[in-house]
Amino acid sequence: MSDKIQVEVGATRRTRGWLVSHLRKDWLRCLLLGITGFVVRIPALQGQFVWDDDYLIRTNPFIKSPLLILEVFRHYLFPDSFSAHYRPVQNISYMADYLLWNSNFYGFHLSSILFHVGSGIFLYLLLQRLFQPVLKRLAQKATGPDAWSHSSICSLLVSLLWVVHPVHSAAVDYVSGRADSLAFFFGCGGWLLFLKARELKGRLARSIIFCLAGFSALLALCSRESAVIWLVIFLFYLFAFDRLMKTWRKWTVVGACLLIFAAYLGLRDLSGARLAAGPPSDWPPSLRAVLMLRALGDYGRLMLFPSNLHMERTVFNPAAFNSEKTRREWIELEYLSIAGLIVTAALVFFTLRRGEGQRVRIFGAAWFIVAYLPVSNLIDLNATVAEHWLYLPSVGFLIFIAGCAVDLPARWRRAGVAFALAAVVGLGVRSTIRSGDWISNETFARQTIASGGASIRIILLLAQVYSNRGDYTGAENLLRKALQLCPDYPSARNNLADALVHEGKQKEAETLFADATKAAHGIMNEYPRTWIAALNLAHLRHTEQDDAGAIAVLEKARQDYPDTWELISSESELLRETNKIDASLDLIRPFAQANWWHHGAWMALGRLFAQKGDVEAAASALRHASWLDIGETDALNLIALVRMRQNRLEDACRAQRRAVARQPDQPRQYLLLSDILDKMGRGDEARAALAEVSRLRTLADSKAIN
Repeated sequence: MSDKIQVEVGATRRTRGWLVSHLRKDWLRCLLLGITGFVVRIPALQGQFVWDDDYLIRTNPFIKSPLLILEVFRHYLFPDSFSAHYRPVQNISYMADYLLWNSNFYGFHLSSILFHVGSGIFLYLLLQRLFQPVLKRLAQKATGPDAWSHSSICSLLVSLLWVVHPVHSAAVDYVSGRADSLAFFFGCGGWLLFLKARELKGRLARSIIFCLAGFSALLALCSRESAVIWLVIFLFYLFAFDRLMKTWRKWTVVGACLLIFAAYLGLRDLSGARLAAGPPSDWPPSLRAVLMLRALGDYGRLMLFPSNLHMERTVFNPAAFNSEKTRREWIELEYLSIAGLIVTAALVFFTLRRGEGQRVRIFGAAWFIVAYLPVSNLIDLNATVAEHWLYLPSVGFLIFIAGCAVDLPARWRRAGVAFALAAVVGLGVRSTIRSGDWISNETFARQTIASGGASIRIILLLAQVYSNRGDYTGAENLLRKALQLCPDYPSARNNLADALVHEGKQKEAETLFADATKAAHGIMNEYPRTWIAALNLAHLRHTEQDDAGAIAVLEKARQDYPDTWELISSESELLRETNKIDASLDLIRPFAQANWWHHGAWMALGRLFAQKGDVEAAASALRHASWLDIGETDALNLIALVRMRQNRLEDACRAQRRAVARQPDQPRQYLLLSDILDKMGRGDEARAALAEVSRLRTLADSKAIN
């Protein structure tokens, strides 16, 4: 019996030794991180366009062609808003997705998850390098064939906790939030390249890798403005913990970082200046201090117990001061202040506490504070708190906790590791549930409202969902509620008027449109897209057969908003419908020439030239439009039709084959190709094209049945 037990013990030890030896391999740990991070986000892959995705992906003109890769550096992320988000790399990432996936939104979600998972892997590799000097004494104690170094354990657990944490949902599951993961990916990658370059002995190779590190840092800055925090954290570590680099070299690195930041400012200057919407908050220092504590308390709560997750968070509500009742309703905000004090006390106490993990705690606390201060309400932002703002600070928070765990008695460390792994499982399950909130606009809006985020923007989003499916009564009720929250909000008034039009309440709708149009000039510096009131009023005039009145409204609006495409396009279309082709061309042509990248303008120009009979000018404009959107076929179809009328069948066939290549699963493309081939006398090819039409329609019918 004893021999059997010894054999079993020996087998267990061999199995354990095999497992430990393999888990020491970086590639296996990276694979573990990748699989874990991907699995917990799987529900998001089925998500539709949500909120800002509608513009940034579906209608964004800057992502539809690789010809625009340099043009994106000349524009803000949201051209029609007041936000000064300069994020060309975010647009370039969407451009790559559009090239690969066209309109299949699954691919956009997949890319967002992969960037997040890649960031988690880079974080592990970086922390493993950074922890080695910080945990040097503990690493020396970790001897024996069955022992991992403490730096590896801390790096892996911190990275696992970070990659599965549900607080990052808005940066991963929401495709429009990709800027956070892009900045992290390139910021962390640049730091790793810097460390790699220091190890190389060849001068040329070292110089190339250093340049790549700087370029990666510039890409991080062009992904999100907050990437400047990466530079600050990097320099802090360099001066506070790096004992190997000489001081003069460190100052050389500082100079290089300043050059990178100057290059970023130069690129940003290409997009011009932009005024922020509305006046500053003008909060007194005492209130800012309270809000900083509340935000810190909320972030600490979310990191430790992420139960109530939603967009549109806030730690400030002026209504709380209106009465005793509202004060009681918002008493939770005062508890957040207490929580903020507790987090502050914990950071100070454990940072000052001596021990083998003190240097880790100092590093983690510094990382967290440096990343937290810009979003702490110290300066004015578009919100008081936001979950995705924790994307970078959360790393410092987790490093700080790891530093506290390092000083646990040796007999408790294994229990600490087990607790961390259990936390990975729990947080992963919560992330999977949270990912399901981003399936559609309706699910997202309802979950946000149910969780306490019933802001006017979320109510408007849900009202738009109702309008899109024809429930205008439900939309009206929501929009009236939105106007109770903010009576002067232009989008709420315009959307309410639109819902009233569909309900047949023309008189009230026209009054709302007219009032909104008159008020637009006074609030145009406070709210974006206030021109939409005039656009809706003109549309209402057009439906009433008053085209002259509609054109007059649009002409007046263009004086206040001279370069707004939607106004120009609508007026041009009204002029075209009334056979005033030259007047319509006079509107479209200057805009198209000034905005060579605008696909819609060049399409409109091509159609106008075709209607006028200027065939070559029409073909030239349509060809230009076809280059600006590699997934669109309308321009190519029109070129094919124009060439057919000219009996230039070879040119028509060539254009239509390009259209088929862009949309190989659309029967209508093969129908037009079949007509062209039939006119060319190529009957076999025409019949083959028709056979493809039948095959695609049969396939579509079978999918519909299933």
